[in-house]
Amino acid sequence: MGCMKKFRFSLETVLDYKQQVLEALQTEHGAILARVKEQEELLRELEEAYRRLDGEFSQRKLEGIAILDAMRYEQYLRAAEREIEMAVEALETLRRQEEAKRAEVISAKQDTSALEKLREKKLAGYNKAIQKKEEAMIEEFVTTARIMAAQSA
Repeated sequence: MGCMKKFRFSLETVLDYKQQVLEALQTEHGAILARVKEQEELLRELEEAYRRLDGEFSQRKLEGIAILDAMRYEQYLRAAEREIEMAVEALETLRRQEEAKRAEVISAKQDTSALEKLREKKLAGYNKAIQKKEEAMIEEFVTTARIMAAQSA
């Protein structure tokens, strides 16, 4: 039996490249997601610190507080509010980056998936061609064997 050449997908190098791009994008997306989580945690901590400071200030006002101390609390609270605003803006920026990177990952997955499906289709066609060739060779062998058996009888 002659052997057919090994299956080779003509776009294999393109598929390999697309898979590398996809993996790189997934890694970048993971890094941005981690930064989003860190920023969310930072924001929670800032908000918690603000609530504690505000609660402390409210308690001190009930007990009677010196004007200078009250002004300091007000300053700290305004500074904390600015810090929270900046953290919110940074979080929104990171979330926009995450959304954009996620869209890139989805697009790269679609590219890779389309090529993988094409590869599977080509492989199925290749396997079918091999099967037909093998069946033809078996048929030829059986026919030859019958002819030889008939001649020797």
